[in-house]
Amino acid sequence: MAVLKEYQDAHGENLVIHGADTLGRTHTERLVDSGYLKMVMKGWYIPCYPGSEGDSTVWYVSYWYFIVEYLNSKFGDNWCLSPELSLYFYSGKSVVPQQLIVRSDAAANNILQLPFGSSLLDIKASLPPSVEVEPHYGVHLYPLSYALLLVGPDYYRRNALEARTCLASLRDVTPVVTAAMDGGYTSRAGRVAGALRSIGRDEMADQLLSMMKQVGHSVQEENPFEEDIRLDHFEPSPYASRLRLMWMKMRPKVVAAIETAGLHPVALDAESILSMMDATYIKDSYNSLSIEGYKITEGLLENVRSGNWDPKNDEEDKERKNALAARGYYQAYQLLKQSVAAALAGQNPAQMYVKSHQSWHFQLFEPCIRAGIIKASDLVGYRTHQVYIRNSMHVPLNPDAVLDAMTALSTLMQEEPDAFVRAVLGHFFFVYIHPYMDGNGRTARFTMNSQLVTGGYPWIVVPMERRDEYMASLEKASVEEEIETFVRFIVSLIA
Repeated sequence: MAVLKEYQDAHGENLVIHGADTLGRTHTERLVDSGYLKMVMKGWYIPCYPGSEGDSTVWYVSYWYFIVEYLNSKFGDNWCLSPELSLYFYSGKSVVPQQLIVRSDAAANNILQLPFGSSLLDIKASLPPSVEVEPHYGVHLYPLSYALLLVGPDYYRRNALEARTCLASLRDVTPVVTAAMDGGYTSRAGRVAGALRSIGRDEMADQLLSMMKQVGHSVQEENPFEEDIRLDHFEPSPYASRLRLMWMKMRPKVVAAIETAGLHPVALDAESILSMMDATYIKDSYNSLSIEGYKITEGLLENVRSGNWDPKNDEEDKERKNALAARGYYQAYQLLKQSVAAALAGQNPAQMYVKSHQSWHFQLFEPCIRAGIIKASDLVGYRTHQVYIRNSMHVPLNPDAVLDAMTALSTLMQEEPDAFVRAVLGHFFFVYIHPYMDGNGRTARFTMNSQLVTGGYPWIVVPMERRDEYMASLEKASVEEEIETFVRFIVSLIA
């Protein structure tokens, strides 16, 4: 284990081990036998932990590092993802693909079976004139301009969200024109022009057609999308564009679910709502903390609420993780009540979320600061490291994308007039982004309920006994972009 730790310290996040001799054959065999190394395929290993057999998390954590290390060892620099998979990356999609398609003129058209039903297909094919190297993992990609030209019309129909996200984040059409001219992709250029116009980028579409015409190319414009979805403005960040397009796609499904269920907001006075929150506290905190894996009793929650909790002078309390979590939840809940009261007194509920959600999160972990477990600076702002969700194919956004995504979420919340839509999509997108190292689920549920009770709907407690159903519905929305299951789950709790 000391040898493995030394290797980990030297290689940072990239912990893929190639060859039994890297750590020494004896060390490798013992680490595999004791459950600290997992063999991906013969000669390739990734770190894991004893008892993690059947847990996909360690594979998804290591997936892109393994892919890059494996392809570099096999093809050197002579490889890149297919145009379709390149757009997958450019669009900010963070789900581990079931099958990765890679091009190389040294490939042999082989399929490599990988853990948990994933696979890698290498195709013998030429590469573009230049290859982009993605900075986080080192994945080789087609340039965005070439990828947009080379994907077929079916791609724009089957992967409309990815295509629109890439088109929305395109800053300059000149590279597309240059690639079309150099490659002789006249008809493909017409498809890109039609796709740009379909999302509202008329000026860029006209510029593409004009530049092609100036050099003697007669381009027939063609819209490859099944429907037009015109955006009002275009973000340079693909993550911001992706969130906006996902919101636009999911919103009608949420509204339809409300109408089908016959849900209608009911106006209540502020005193009744705040009294209801007090009455719900024990049930809410018990279930919310239990969902996150804390062992909580109602007695502990009552001690925390009544003040019979003293981590400064009581060593047992200081060392009890569950008590710290319970105290943090109580403090955050009280602050949430103040936020709700402000909204009920006239503050815009969406602006209340924007102003308050970081403070709610801070209070969840403030007792850990007083207990000396974490530093206050660790809770300032959003995360700066990668996080993963256990057994999820969805990998939360990389740290560099979090601020753009959270800014976009704040904008979307403030633009949305329907409280129930803000509640459901606010919760989903919060956990989709996962802006913090910990506490994302609790803060997302605070976000949801803050919008529900200020919009005339009841406070929702997600019961521990329905945890699996709850998590599966969020996974389906994250991986398949299918929000209906999650909406039905929320509606069932209200009903």
